[in-house]
Order: sequence, then structure tokens, then C-alpha cells
Amino acid sequence: MIGFIILSAFIGIIIVAFSAIIQTRLADSIILFMGVGLGSVVLFFVFGAPDVALTEAVIGAGTSSLIFLMALKHLKVES
Repeated sequence: MIGFIILSAFIGIIIVAFSAIIQTRLADSIILFMGVGLGSVVLFFVFGAPDVALTEAVIGAGTSSLIFLMALKHLKVES
């Protein structure tokens, strides 16, 4: 069962990362980038590192994505 979770998370991260690369809108790419971070949170937790998973969830997926979205808003570029 754990192997299925690891494989699913790994394949999901690859698919979402590829989708983030090919997006034409920057806002969509940032949201997908957050999905990559959340997928890595799952992997960290399954591998037994809940402290790293919590840090990745707060800083990697949450705060950095929020900063990117705020920067995109201030750029006033058609995304």
C-alpha cells in the first residue's frame, strides 16, 4: 500500500511539474508549482520526515507561492 502511495505521488509530481512548464498563463503555472510542493509534502511524510513535510508545506508550497502570486499582481502583466 505504501508503495502505491509513493508511486502515485511521484508520478503526480512529474505530471504536475510538466504541466507547470507548458502553461502559457503565469498564474496557472504558479498554482501548479504549488501542487509540486504539496506532492513532495506527501513523499516527505511517507518517508518518515514529518518535520520536513511541515516545513515544505508552510514555506515551499504556501509562502513562496503566495509571494509569487503577489509579485505577479504587482507586475501588472497580462498573464
